[in-house]
Amino acid sequence: MNYEAEAAECQARVEEALRSAVPDTIPEPLQSAMRYALLSPGKRLRPMLLLKAHDMLAPADERVMPFAAAMEMIHAYSLVHDDLPAMDNDVLRRGQPTCHVAYGEAMAILAGDGLLNLAHETMLESRHPRALEAAHTISRYAGAHGMVGGQCLDIAFTGKPMDRDLIERMQTGKTAALFQAAVEAGLILAGASEEQLQAGSAYALGLGRAFQIIDDLLDLHSDAAALGKTPGKDLAEDKLTWPKAVGEEQAAKDAKYWTDQAAEALAPFGEKAGFLRETALRALHRIH
Repeated sequence: MNYEAEAAECQARVEEALRSAVPDTIPEPLQSAMRYALLSPGKRLRPMLLLKAHDMLAPADERVMPFAAAMEMIHAYSLVHDDLPAMDNDVLRRGQPTCHVAYGEAMAILAGDGLLNLAHETMLESRHPRALEAAHTISRYAGAHGMVGGQCLDIAFTGKPMDRDLIERMQTGKTAALFQAAVEAGLILAGASEEQLQAGSAYALGLGRAFQIIDDLLDLHSDAAALGKTPGKDLAEDKLTWPKAVGEEQAAKDAKYWTDQAAEALAPFGEKAGFLRETALRALHRIH
């Protein structure tokens, strides 16, 4: 099976799980707002990373899918809150109106809250023997020590002088942390060794750093149709970005460096890491 077919098959499995993930017992319009955010068109990259990381050690069975669905719930909630007027104040996400535009600001906040809590319900109800360890790992990376902490730095230091160490910390938390959550959780559920967990985490860190730098570059030159969100906002709002700190040419080189680091980290998994390795390379091709 080639990469495109394998990715499409994995995405279809995730989509099927997501369609039934939001219970119909949730009151309206909260139920619809949660589904709107969760089912909006996307690559489903984070759940795919979790499933494919697991596959490197053992085929993922039905007990693993709740964790993949939870990763997308957490990602979707983060986008809903990120787009709010108090945060990035964006009106377009994944090619459609943002949740607060479609359902109002109050219901968007509740939809994000609902998705985050539903993610943890879903993981803890999975009956997987390693559910607690995997859920703890995902929670740690998604919270104040990871994604939420990175978002804090993004907001607190907007418009402040460029600091490369600060930007690296922000991007590691804001973007790479959820990649690390997905890969490490997938490996944990598969019974990975400590060495394998460290290798998977290094891969996800490299992929996350490269991914965010590429996003920064695309924000400068792409359009809304290609991005699925409003371009040029980082520059207009004086956000901390890697291209602004080091220049576009160096940023492109750094994206390649982190992609190479990600690919090299997969060495302990040998040929079984082919899909994850190709995922990193394809992310880089978005700017080449």
